[in-house]
Amino acid sequence: MIFKKRIAVPSGSLSSLAWKRFKNNRLGFGSLVFILIAACIACLGYLITPDSTPYANDQYLELGLKKPGFSVTMLPVKSHIPAQSHSIVRTMISGKRGNAQLIPIRSYSFRGNHILYLEFGALPGEASLVKILPLNAVEPPVKKTFWVGSDRFGRDYLSELMIGTRVSLSVGLISVIISLVIGIFAGAIGGYYRGWIDNLIMWLINVVWSIPTLLLVIAITFALGKGFWQVFIAVGLTMWVEVARVVRGQILGIREKEYVEAARALGFSDFRIIFHHILPNVMAAVIVISAANFASAILMEAGLSFLGLGVQPPVPSWGSMIKENYGYIVLDYAYLAILPGIAIMMMVLAFMLMGNALRDALDVRMTGV
Repeated sequence: MIFKKRIAVPSGSLSSLAWKRFKNNRLGFGSLVFILIAACIACLGYLITPDSTPYANDQYLELGLKKPGFSVTMLPVKSHIPAQSHSIVRTMISGKRGNAQLIPIRSYSFRGNHILYLEFGALPGEASLVKILPLNAVEPPVKKTFWVGSDRFGRDYLSELMIGTRVSLSVGLISVIISLVIGIFAGAIGGYYRGWIDNLIMWLINVVWSIPTLLLVIAITFALGKGFWQVFIAVGLTMWVEVARVVRGQILGIREKEYVEAARALGFSDFRIIFHHILPNVMAAVIVISAANFASAILMEAGLSFLGLGVQPPVPSWGSMIKENYGYIVLDYAYLAILPGIAIMMMVLAFMLMGNALRDALDVRMTGV
């Protein structure tokens, strides 16, 4: 009877009350909205970026370091290579290349069945550099606008910032999942069985905890190699200790509760008791620490990319964008380094504020129950 009363607690009403408290926290709810918008940008990816080529790596060296709002006329020259068909999902994930080569031009005119144009790199008075192409080899000229300017390679900076959102959120998500899987398992086993198992897990936690996180990530990165997926694993393998400590501490108190004793008396297996009756009661603390770990993973990935140990070019990352452009801070192009820094700051702040709001909303001592 005691066991039945324990599992009959109206968790639905507690969840609805927690959600109501969370919505009333303007900073926390606004942070959630910001994160959801960033997640939509990351998911849609190349479908909404101005530059839909893979990694937003369409380079025009003659258009390097142009200010925000710069516009230029582009002449699409048809390619002899037949265009490949791309589904919406494939384009969204990996982007696509157009079937025409875009050439920046200063001016153009028509003469019969030909088009005469002056490339952007040429001076207006250099008539000898005027080029000519048949009309059937080109498409109508279009105007391209760099809303946030271009980097030194002439790439669209807004597209790089948007794809960088995908990298940061992906690293945070996968790293948190890895840390949750390892941390919950280790903390649950140690806290429930105690004894030598708990001592062994705590020894391992203390060893990992004693090593500076960034140095440990760098060491794992050197062991696994540089790359996109290696960063996921490296960051995730350093964040599980916090989850394990929190889960172990919670379970040490919960394992002595009456409903756990009742579950043992009913003959339930240890696996069922841990994962069906104990862990659901510690998930509130796990959710809060996961939000903080998400922010830490974003910062860690940016730091690794800045050091050249994270995702490698041409994959755009906020950390690598700061590294490539921090030299322009003392010049007239400081925004090239400031914008990705602001993006990192806002994303980390959003997760921290959401974590604080979740902590207050899920605190049963503040629900009035």
